[in-house]
Amino acid sequence: MLQRIEATCAYLKSQTELRPEIAIILGTGLGGLTEEISVEKEIPYSQIPGFVQSTVAGHSGKLIFGTIAGVPVMAMQGRFHFYEGYPMKDVTYPEVVMKGMGIKYLMVSNAAGGLNPEFKAGDIMLITDHINLFPEHPLRGKNEDSIGTRFPDMNNAYNRDLIALAEKVAASNNIPYKKGVYVGTQGPTFETVAEYKYFRLIGGDTCGMSTVPEIIVAHWAGIKCFGVSIVSNALGDALNTWRGLFEPSEKVCKAVFSSLVPLRVEISANGPRKELGSRM
Repeated sequence: MLQRIEATCAYLKSQTELRPEIAIILGTGLGGLTEEISVEKEIPYSQIPGFVQSTVAGHSGKLIFGTIAGVPVMAMQGRFHFYEGYPMKDVTYPEVVMKGMGIKYLMVSNAAGGLNPEFKAGDIMLITDHINLFPEHPLRGKNEDSIGTRFPDMNNAYNRDLIALAEKVAASNNIPYKKGVYVGTQGPTFETVAEYKYFRLIGGDTCGMSTVPEIIVAHWAGIKCFGVSIVSNALGDALNTWRGLFEPSEKVCKAVFSSLVPLRVEISANGPRKELGSRM
């Protein structure tokens, strides 16, 4: 594993002089967020040693290096899913590569089904926690102690300081938002009515087929994580019109992400949060 990571990182570093501390994963329908990035280098996943290929429509399969408001970022335009048939280690391989590349902050977006009856299609939800219903855990197997601990504490996987910062950004930009728990499932089938009821009963507000494995591995590796869902359909709604929601919702995500990226936050283990700067 470590040799594979080293080979991938060596290749990426040979392709760009940028050394970002912030990474972004763009979910279904949100690839247009790359318009906010001043692109320096685009690398197809097919050219990156160790990467598998995204087979899902709407996931173009490129790793982008560039800047937002002058701040270096690394963005995945397309992600890997467990339902595509890949082992979980391959699905979450980009997150260990992020660790090797010096990434300190990860922002993740997804399209998700609404479980909370107060949510409507097109709502933005800041993810505060998740429920992992995937059949395989991404950290199963021999632990790489140089990357993370054997038994990681998931209490603050969705970093509370970054959530508070996002709320501040949303308030200052008059962006409405929800907060809640994301339920991660294997897919590729959408949920049955009974499953929707069950997911809500156990505490879910949205559900989807990604994000959870990525956050687990990134958090394990010491990367501070922030996640946001676009509610693609309200509880029980048909799914035949959900793609049309992305245009207005994508604008909201752009506002949140492009405002968050230039902000640096120092988070001490036991002390209060402290903003280090507003813009870079």
